[in-house]
Amino acid sequence: MSRIMLNATNTMNQLQKQLDTIGHNIANVDTVGFKNRQSTFQELLVHQSNNQSLNQYESVRNTPLGIRMASGAGLAQTKLNLTQGALKSTERMLDFALAKEDQFFTVQVTENGQTSTQFTRNGVFYLSPINNNEVMLVTAEGHPVLGSNEQPIILPENVKEINLQPGGVLLAELNNGQAIAQELGMAQVIRPQMLEARPGSLFALPPAEIANPQDVVGFIQGAARDDINIRQGMLEQSNVDLASEMTEMTLMQRSYQFNARSVQFADQMMGLVNGLKS
Repeated sequence: MSRIMLNATNTMNQLQKQLDTIGHNIANVDTVGFKNRQSTFQELLVHQSNNQSLNQYESVRNTPLGIRMASGAGLAQTKLNLTQGALKSTERMLDFALAKEDQFFTVQVTENGQTSTQFTRNGVFYLSPINNNEVMLVTAEGHPVLGSNEQPIILPENVKEINLQPGGVLLAELNNGQAIAQELGMAQVIRPQMLEARPGSLFALPPAEIANPQDVVGFIQGAARDDINIRQGMLEQSNVDLASEMTEMTLMQRSYQFNARSVQFADQMMGLVNGLKS
């Protein structure tokens, strides 16, 4: 394969990955708590073509440094953007918005029989009956919302009203006049780029062999809970800027077309060379 075709096809493959990322961002422009991803490119491996050894009958035809030939462009990294999304008022009792970029709700997720703690910025919660006289706080997908003790938040079924108190405390008022306090489980992300995205605006910890979970996320406990900033009756919107994403998509499509045209031209040139007759 010619150098032109190699460069163009390598770059087209990486541009397609970038287009997939942009498409995923656009598809979630209205997803509550969604965080977009931004990609950067870098030059791929560069080959150094040095001059061959010369004898006394040959003349120097190339530069002393030879020729550096690149192999196209590739994605350097796809970075999670935790910029705060706009807060929208819903006036719903079980809607909660986080007003700090590095804070997450903790939820319990069961997959393939395995239970794990995962993290989300989507604060759309519901009360789901679990037996004759109790309800459990869950996400829109039905995952239990965890308390500060890393256990699901369970309340009596006769809950009349739930009010948010400072420090992420939920105060549930019952029909009989009693009140029950439950602390929302909260986590602070230390290394957001290590989190693994999961469906439903969830994020999971990486495998232990990749990173120590304690170096990625820290659970907010004790006096540190005074820094928790949650708004009740509001939701955090996606931080996707639709205009910027559409502009970026147009640029990537033009780059893809340019590289596809390069492959076409290289093929035509090879056809002309092969058709030459001595």
